Amino acid sequence: MNPKINQLLSNLNEQLNFIDLEITDPIKHAEKAIEMIVKSLGNLKVTIIKTNFRTQTEEILFFKEFKPQFFSKLIFHTKVLKIETKRPKGTDRSQKKYLLNELDKLNHYFDNNLEFYQYYRTGAIFLDEKYFLRGKYDIRLSLDTFFFTSDQEFNTSHDFKVSKILANDLLEIYLKEQLTILDRKETMTTKTQALPKVKLTWTESKSALIETIYALYYQGSFNNGNADIKDIANYFEAVFNIDLGDVYRSWYSIRGRKTEEATYLDGLTRILKKKIDQENNKSK
Repeated sequence: MNPKINQLLSNLNEQLNFIDLEITDPIKHAEKAIEMIVKSLGNLKVTIIKTNFRTQTEEILFFKEFKPQFFSKLIFHTKVLKIETKRPKGTDRSQKKYLLNELDKLNHYFDNNLEFYQYYRTGAIFLDEKYFLRGKYDIRLSLDTFFFTSDQEFNTSHDFKVSKILANDLLEIYLKEQLTILDRKETMTTKTQALPKVKLTWTESKSALIETIYALYYQGSFNNGNADIKDIANYFEAVFNIDLGDVYRSWYSIRGRKTEEATYLDGLTRILKKKIDQENNKSK
């Protein structure tokens, strides 16, 4: 496969990992992700239109495996944007009902496309030439009507369905995470009852706090080094009024940053030294 495609996907994943850490508002996060993905898809389309696939097998591989890795992300973030903009602002109970209804929609799509789900999930290939070659569609094979008005140079009859399956997998995880967050709010409320009345809200980035938490964890600063990272994260969430989500996954992304990139703790060290020097100079 064209190495440019692999590079485009790698760059996109790196950009999405970055905004996962830096943008906590779900609507702004989805909007920024969509902007990035649309640009990446545009570059992908230009690359493919200029590419003459050497074999039908190579073309099938692209539309069955590679393009869906890009397009599924667009479907997913577009759906998240729609869900979050329509999400009720009322009680946790009303939000749970809303999110569970969105999960039901995923099940309905699965039921309505069960035959193709089974074909794709089992790794079948006997219809690949009709599903994943441009211009080889079969009108009897459950085509989406929008396919007939789509760009035939960049679409096959079923690559969208693969993208939809992958996007629904991501969406199921997202919805279940949101339901878990609502459940955790009850636990966090109980914890905060014993905290001081003064409310402090963390206003730096989520990655900055996670970086700090891991530094304290590795230093063994709590319970003589016996505190679990999840317990430390939960405590900071309660104290600083923030939901950190999956700290393990976020830490993995933070560790993957280029080593020359400045960290939040580097900045803390510099500002502390600067302030100490300034105060010492004043006292002389």
